[in-house]
Order: sequence, then structure tokens, then C-alpha cells
Amino acid sequence: MMQKDKPDDYVIASGESHSVRDFVKMAFDYVGLDYKYKDYVKIDDRLIRPAEIYNLIGDYSKAKKELEWEPKTRFDELVKIMVQSELDRLSNTGV
Repeated sequence: MMQKDKPDDYVIASGESHSVRDFVKMAFDYVGLDYKYKDYVKIDDRLIRPAEIYNLIGDYSKAKKELEWEPKTRFDELVKIMVQSELDRLSNTGV
């Protein structure tokens, strides 16, 4: 993207669909709390999307075509990387 002669917009996405709940469940599972997220996470029903919302999936086809880019990291692995990064950061701060 940065090496292109002309700037353009690209969608960088996994091509998969996951909810925030999926992310939270995986993150809690990674730290050994399995599905106890309900003990720690409060859900505000006012912020839940209406049922009519279609399944949203990022389309990275332009990036694949023009940049020869495609995702290499699956969602579950990305969650693990993010959680581990935060755990490492916290352990370095003495928290």
C-alpha cells in the first residue's frame, strides 16, 4: 500500500464474520476463564444492533488484486496475539 505510486483506499479484512461476543469469549478462554465472561462483562441492550442487520464481512478483493495481499492470520489466532500482547505489556508494568 505504502509503495504504490498513487494513494488509494483498501479494505484490510479477514473475510470472516465474528461478533464482539465471539472476541470476548475467545479472549476469556485464552486466559483460562473459559466462558465466564458474563461474570465480568456487562451488555447494554440499547447498543445491540437490530436483527435486520446483515452479516457484515470485509471484502479485501481489491487489496488482493492490486497488492497481492490476503489475510494470513485467522481470527482466533489474532485474538490470542492481542491478548498475549496485553498480558506482556501488563507484566512489564508491574500490574
